[in-house]
Amino acid sequence: MDILILDRWLHFLSGIVWIGLLYYFNFVQAPAMTAAAADKEGPGPAAISKYIAPLALLWFRWAALVTWLTGAYYLHAAGAYSLGGAFALGIGQNNVALTTIGMGAWLGTIMLFNVWVLIWPNQKKVLGIVAASDEEKAKAKRIAFLASRTNTLLSIPLLLFMGAAAHGLPF
Repeated sequence: MDILILDRWLHFLSGIVWIGLLYYFNFVQAPAMTAAAADKEGPGPAAISKYIAPLALLWFRWAALVTWLTGAYYLHAAGAYSLGGAFALGIGQNNVALTTIGMGAWLGTIMLFNVWVLIWPNQKKVLGIVAASDEEKAKAKRIAFLASRTNTLLSIPLLLFMGAAAHGLPF
Protein backbone atom coordinates (compact mmCIF):
# COMPACT_ATOMS: atom_id res chain seq x y z
CA MET A 1 0.00 0.00 0.00
CA ASP A 2 1.29 3.43 -0.83
CA ILE A 3 2.45 5.28 2.30
CA LEU A 4 0.50 8.41 1.33
CA ILE A 5 -2.75 6.44 1.16
CA LEU A 6 -2.09 5.06 4.65
CA ASP A 7 -1.06 8.51 5.90
CA ARG A 8 -4.19 10.15 4.53
CA TRP A 9 -6.38 7.39 5.99
CA LEU A 10 -4.74 7.90 9.42
CA HIS A 11 -5.16 11.66 9.04
CA PHE A 12 -8.89 11.28 8.42
CA LEU A 13 -9.40 8.66 11.13
CA SER A 14 -7.50 10.56 13.82
CA GLY A 15 -9.23 13.79 12.77
CA ILE A 16 -12.63 12.15 13.19
CA VAL A 17 -11.63 10.95 16.66
CA TRP A 18 -10.23 14.39 17.59
CA ILE A 19 -13.17 16.46 16.40
CA GLY A 20 -15.68 13.86 17.60
CA LEU A 21 -14.27 14.02 21.12
CA LEU A 22 -14.12 17.82 20.92
CA TYR A 23 -17.83 17.89 20.16
CA TYR A 24 -18.49 15.27 22.85
CA PHE A 25 -16.76 17.43 25.48
CA ASN A 26 -18.59 20.59 24.47
CA PHE A 27 -22.06 19.26 23.70
CA VAL A 28 -22.38 16.17 25.92
CA GLN A 29 -19.90 16.01 28.80
CA ALA A 30 -19.95 19.66 29.91
CA PRO A 31 -23.76 19.81 30.18
CA ALA A 32 -23.80 16.36 31.82
CA MET A 33 -21.29 17.48 34.46
CA THR A 34 -23.44 20.52 35.24
CA ALA A 35 -26.57 18.38 35.49
CA ALA A 36 -24.79 15.77 37.61
CA ALA A 37 -23.52 18.43 40.03
CA ALA A 38 -27.02 19.90 40.38
CA ASP A 39 -28.68 16.50 40.98
CA LYS A 40 -28.54 16.17 44.78
CA GLU A 41 -30.03 12.65 44.73
CA GLY A 42 -27.83 11.33 41.89
CA PRO A 43 -24.31 9.95 41.92
CA GLY A 44 -22.75 13.35 41.11
CA PRO A 45 -20.10 14.17 38.53
CA ALA A 46 -17.36 12.02 40.13
CA ALA A 47 -17.80 9.05 37.80
CA ILE A 48 -17.41 11.26 34.75
CA SER A 49 -14.41 13.16 36.11
CA LYS A 50 -12.70 10.08 37.53
CA TYR A 51 -13.27 7.46 34.83
CA ILE A 52 -14.59 8.94 31.59
CA ALA A 53 -12.89 12.34 31.26
CA PRO A 54 -9.27 11.17 31.74
CA LEU A 55 -9.66 8.39 29.16
CA ALA A 56 -11.49 10.66 26.71
CA LEU A 57 -8.77 13.32 27.16
CA LEU A 58 -6.09 10.72 26.49
CA TRP A 59 -7.67 9.82 23.14
CA PHE A 60 -8.42 13.50 22.46
CA ARG A 61 -4.90 14.83 22.84
CA TRP A 62 -3.18 11.96 21.01
CA ALA A 63 -5.72 12.06 18.18
CA ALA A 64 -4.95 15.78 17.85
CA LEU A 65 -1.22 15.11 17.60
CA VAL A 66 -1.59 12.23 15.14
CA THR A 67 -3.95 14.33 13.00
CA TRP A 68 -1.46 17.19 12.87
CA LEU A 69 1.58 14.97 12.22
CA THR A 70 -0.09 12.96 9.46
CA GLY A 71 -1.36 16.16 7.85
CA ALA A 72 2.10 17.72 7.97
CA TYR A 73 3.65 14.58 6.52
CA TYR A 74 1.10 14.51 3.73
CA LEU A 75 1.81 18.14 2.84
CA HIS A 76 5.53 17.42 2.89
CA ALA A 77 5.42 14.23 0.82
CA ALA A 78 2.40 14.49 -1.48
CA GLY A 79 3.95 16.79 -4.05
CA ALA A 80 0.73 18.62 -4.90
CA TYR A 81 1.29 20.92 -1.94
CA SER A 82 4.28 21.72 0.20
CA LEU A 83 4.49 22.06 3.94
CA GLY A 84 6.36 25.37 3.84
CA GLY A 85 4.20 26.71 1.03
CA ALA A 86 1.04 25.82 2.94
CA PHE A 87 2.21 27.51 6.13
CA ALA A 88 3.26 30.54 4.06
CA LEU A 89 -0.30 30.50 2.65
CA GLY A 90 1.04 30.30 -0.87
CA ILE A 91 2.39 33.84 -0.62
CA GLY A 92 4.96 34.44 -3.34
CA GLN A 93 3.86 31.30 -5.18
CA ASN A 94 0.52 32.63 -6.46
CA ASN A 95 -1.03 29.29 -5.51
CA VAL A 96 -4.62 29.44 -4.28
CA ALA A 97 -4.56 25.73 -3.38
CA LEU A 98 -1.66 26.37 -0.98
CA THR A 99 -3.55 29.30 0.49
CA THR A 100 -6.63 27.15 1.03
CA ILE A 101 -4.86 24.14 2.54
CA GLY A 102 -2.60 26.52 4.47
CA MET A 103 -5.57 28.14 6.18
CA GLY A 104 -6.69 24.70 7.30
CA ALA A 105 -3.16 23.82 8.42
CA TRP A 106 -2.89 27.02 10.47
CA LEU A 107 -6.28 26.46 12.10
CA GLY A 108 -5.26 22.88 12.92
CA THR A 109 -1.98 24.13 14.39
CA ILE A 110 -3.80 26.65 16.59
CA MET A 111 -6.18 23.93 17.70
CA LEU A 112 -3.29 21.55 18.47
CA PHE A 113 -1.65 24.28 20.55
CA ASN A 114 -4.90 24.77 22.45
CA VAL A 115 -5.16 21.04 23.18
CA TRP A 116 -1.62 20.53 24.48
CA VAL A 117 -0.83 23.95 26.00
CA LEU A 118 -4.19 25.17 27.29
CA ILE A 119 -6.75 22.37 27.58
CA TRP A 120 -4.72 19.39 28.81
CA PRO A 121 -2.57 21.10 31.48
CA ASN A 122 -5.63 22.87 32.88
CA GLN A 123 -7.86 19.79 32.77
CA LYS A 124 -5.24 17.95 34.84
CA LYS A 125 -5.84 20.54 37.57
CA VAL A 126 -9.63 20.42 37.23
CA LEU A 127 -9.72 16.61 37.38
CA GLY A 128 -7.28 16.43 40.30
CA ILE A 129 -4.58 14.66 38.31
CA VAL A 130 -2.18 17.35 39.53
CA ALA A 131 -2.54 19.22 42.80
CA ALA A 132 -4.20 22.62 42.61
CA SER A 133 -5.98 24.95 45.01
CA ASP A 134 -9.69 25.69 44.55
CA GLU A 135 -8.74 29.08 43.07
CA GLU A 136 -6.30 27.45 40.64
CA LYS A 137 -8.93 24.88 39.67
CA ALA A 138 -11.49 27.60 38.98
CA LYS A 139 -9.03 29.48 36.79
CA ALA A 140 -7.96 26.27 35.04
CA LYS A 141 -11.60 25.35 34.38
CA ARG A 142 -12.22 28.71 32.71
CA ILE A 143 -9.07 28.52 30.54
CA ALA A 144 -9.83 24.94 29.45
CA PHE A 145 -13.44 25.90 28.72
CA LEU A 146 -12.48 28.89 26.58
CA ALA A 147 -9.81 26.96 24.66
CA SER A 148 -12.20 24.09 24.04
CA ARG A 149 -14.97 26.39 22.82
CA THR A 150 -12.45 28.19 20.61
CA ASN A 151 -11.45 24.86 19.07
CA THR A 152 -15.11 23.99 18.50
CA LEU A 153 -15.60 27.26 16.62
CA LEU A 154 -12.35 26.84 14.65
CA SER A 155 -13.25 23.28 13.67
CA ILE A 156 -15.94 24.45 11.24
CA PRO A 157 -13.73 26.64 9.02
CA LEU A 158 -10.93 24.07 9.44
CA LEU A 159 -13.11 21.36 7.92
CA LEU A 160 -14.29 23.71 5.17
CA PHE A 161 -10.74 24.67 4.18
CA MET A 162 -9.53 21.08 4.27
CA GLY A 163 -12.49 19.85 2.23
CA ALA A 164 -12.19 22.69 -0.28
CA ALA A 165 -8.48 22.04 -0.78
CA ALA A 166 -9.06 18.30 -1.23
CA HIS A 167 -11.70 19.00 -3.87
CA GLY A 168 -9.82 21.76 -5.66
CA LEU A 169 -12.25 24.45 -4.57
CA PRO A 170 -10.37 27.55 -3.48
CA PHE A 171 -12.31 30.12 -1.48
